[in-house]
Amino acid sequence: MTQRHITTVRPSQPSTDGDGVAIQRIALMGDTQTDPVLLIDELRSPFRKDFAGGFPPHPHRGMQTLTYLKDGGIIHEDSMGNRGEISGGGAQWMSAGSGVIHSEMPTLDTQGLHGFQLWFNLPAAEKMLAPRYRDIPSEGLARLEGAGFAGIAVAGTWNINDLSVTGPLDELVPQASLLDISIEANSEISLATPEGHTAIGFLYDGSVVTEGEVIPRGHLLVTSDGDQWLIKAGDTGAHLLVMTGKPIGEPVVGYGPFVMNTREEIEQAIRDYQSGQFIKSA
Repeated sequence: MTQRHITTVRPSQPSTDGDGVAIQRIALMGDTQTDPVLLIDELRSPFRKDFAGGFPPHPHRGMQTLTYLKDGGIIHEDSMGNRGEISGGGAQWMSAGSGVIHSEMPTLDTQGLHGFQLWFNLPAAEKMLAPRYRDIPSEGLARLEGAGFAGIAVAGTWNINDLSVTGPLDELVPQASLLDISIEANSEISLATPEGHTAIGFLYDGSVVTEGEVIPRGHLLVTSDGDQWLIKAGDTGAHLLVMTGKPIGEPVVGYGPFVMNTREEIEQAIRDYQSGQFIKSA
């Protein structure tokens, strides 16, 4: 058994996106330590004015998005003709593939919003496949409770303190997983992780204690390699989004909503979008 250790701690940064939506962002484009995760956005405000404009129609190519909500509601619509609505606890997944235009807008009754949008890279062999979409309501996610913790599995199989749970989303980038884990104050969990895979955690509430240091909310925890990660919560408990995935190990070139392997492919994506090819399946 090889223990993982936290090697890097990165703070999220305040930003805006879409139509002026306030977010906390961790940009990871091309970072080999977090491959295949490209971006982590936290959307969190009790005030509708901070997110009312939402994310009007915009394109994507070459990556996957995963939106996971804790509170509030989001409506997804895209150029494939899909429409989905989720509320607190639900998830929306989209593989942009060769190109899609979508929007994500808050529901009219949402007065406060807390959620996350994650970007996962696609390997070159899958970047030009047909786009796909799926939404999963809160009751469709898998839950697990044990001594000192409670987990919600969105994707992948997780082993926590020798208890196992498997999330329903099996379309995520091959061998990538997402877990929402809550740990009680001063408790510790043992999380099994695939050796050779990336394992990172975004601490969105509470604190984590590692080697005598207290890490507060709003930080990304990047770990070394290993098959077990011991996570200890601080005095107020800890709430994390944990992501694992097999590194793709390919060049990453990002330009706005497009993620490809070369600059030439980015330029082609822009031309294809401008010529209307992203709406050919609408």
